[in-house]
Amino acid sequence: MIGLLVLLASCANRGQGPQGGPRDTIPPKVVKEVPADGMLMFHGKKVEITFDEYIQLNDVQNNVLISPPQQKTPEVKAMGRTVSVVFQEELQDSTTYTIDFGAAICDYNEKTPLEGYVFAFSTGNHIDSLAISGCVYNAATISPMPAVLVGIHRNMEDSAMSTLPFARVTRTDSEGNFTIHNIQPGSYRLYALNDISRDYLYQPGEALAFYDSVITPTFEVEMHTDTVWRDTVGIDLLTGDTLFTRLVDSTYVHAVTHFYPDSLVLWYFEEAKQRHYFQGIHREEQHAFTLIFSAPQDSLPEIRALRPSEVDSVKIDSAWVNFLDYSLLQASKHNDTITYWLTDSLAIGMDSIYLQMQYKVTDSLYNLVPQTDTILAVYRRPRMSDKARELYERKKRERKLELRTNTSSAFDVYDTIRVKSAFPLDSVHDTLFHLSHKVDTTFKPVPFEIHKHDSMAMMLYVVAKLQPEESYRLKIDSAACRDIYGACNDSIQQNIKLKSKNDYSSLRVKMVQWDTRARIQLMSEKDEVLKELPAQPDGALFEYLKPTTYYLRLYIDENGDGKWTTGDWMLKRQPEPIYYYPKKLKLRANWDFEEQFDHLALPRIKSKPKALRGTSNKKRK
Repeated sequence: MIGLLVLLASCANRGQGPQGGPRDTIPPKVVKEVPADGMLMFHGKKVEITFDEYIQLNDVQNNVLISPPQQKTPEVKAMGRTVSVVFQEELQDSTTYTIDFGAAICDYNEKTPLEGYVFAFSTGNHIDSLAISGCVYNAATISPMPAVLVGIHRNMEDSAMSTLPFARVTRTDSEGNFTIHNIQPGSYRLYALNDISRDYLYQPGEALAFYDSVITPTFEVEMHTDTVWRDTVGIDLLTGDTLFTRLVDSTYVHAVTHFYPDSLVLWYFEEAKQRHYFQGIHREEQHAFTLIFSAPQDSLPEIRALRPSEVDSVKIDSAWVNFLDYSLLQASKHNDTITYWLTDSLAIGMDSIYLQMQYKVTDSLYNLVPQTDTILAVYRRPRMSDKARELYERKKRERKLELRTNTSSAFDVYDTIRVKSAFPLDSVHDTLFHLSHKVDTTFKPVPFEIHKHDSMAMMLYVVAKLQPEESYRLKIDSAACRDIYGACNDSIQQNIKLKSKNDYSSLRVKMVQWDTRARIQLMSEKDEVLKELPAQPDGALFEYLKPTTYYLRLYIDENGDGKWTTGDWMLKRQPEPIYYYPKKLKLRANWDFEEQFDHLALPRIKSKPKALRGTSNKKRK
């Protein structure tokens, strides 16, 4: 009968086919090291490590770190079950060498990494064995920084960062944690670095972190007594019950070594230094061209129009005009985007416009130095048939000025009516704008003013006192606006319905431990700043908030400039500290909320809500 059941079970499973085994999650194991880990007086050039299975290497350049750093990169290879490291330069005398493999060593089939494997040997008669550990956090987001180089210097001078390679290095793991092994006794400076140049030196423009105090590694040996128990099983002769007895088999004492400091925190930051250079010129339309710079400029570049013959002696100047005499200049707030609107048909007709531009760029030390370039603004006419070109030119001649507004049937009570033009405006007739308030079934005029956003007047503000829950109508007559090319708008009419104040929430944030320098930021679920207010004794009041989920944080505005300030290596200035409110806020419509923010209740590194952790790192990728 049993045999029949086994046979039936076998037949029932026949159609399933081979199922395979579970995924191999066990990393490779070391079975042999040549030389042995911890060997003294080693003067060879090659290290070989053999594992219990076939292995492969993953991203050696970013995973494998050797201390002290090598000027000539060692050759790291995998063959079969063996990893070899071949040094390309002479080893230093009486020095402990550490090979930190990171997550480089993986099994061949599943790529399961052997993490935390560190191999060490010494060219002297002892192994340096001290260690320090900690974590690196992004100062702007309080998010752990993975894959960042961390190193120490024995040289206490600030110049060591940019002139001497680190004495010992490691790299942070996926959670920003680091441990530097095999440190010699002494005092050190600790740094983190985004080593773009891969030379173990700080170069201007590389993000970094520095610890303010000198670090002296120490250790402590703690003795532990362990007991081994022996269990016996017997029978109670009177009752027949099973009896269990636990007896002491043996005790032994072992030592546990703790290395300190073991909870260092480094605040990683990017300096407020940007490379200044000219990115390029764009002339997608014949009537305008735009100059793009990589960073905000303190002043406008100096521009001189060039005749074609100044650029190429074979070119002629018969159709040339100085475009500067027939153009309007539009500059962005920080002068990093500059547009020239050509206003004359002769200037517009030049498909190639040459100009000489003098501006400032950063040198290798991030100093601003003058630069002079010859720039060509070229317009490439689209290829089209004669019929299509005739239609295209006719549309250009008959073009109407398009005006767009931000009006809607759910207009925010705090918003301002805006009218946007695609071209600079030559004239605006206020009397041809009409704003009316709907009372019952009729519309009554409402007083208003029109403000120009800038000299180009490409944005107009219609400023009026609008009431919540009320309906309005904006009417713009034809020819109310005319652009610099003579095109006028068609008449437009749009209805506006303001939201109710009951559609919003308000939030008052009070500091438990008051600091006059604090500024409070309202954050989105994507860890983005939505609004910012200075802290007030009676609380910072955020009004007209949409009922949704928010987060809070604050920073201490130590220099009083009204904005968060990053660190500066030359000034030895740490980034201004940021503190998160540890809970999310779910606001509801027509509710007034109040929160007590004790920014010192938790350590900064533990204050960030779980829902926001990792958000900032995802944005950086």
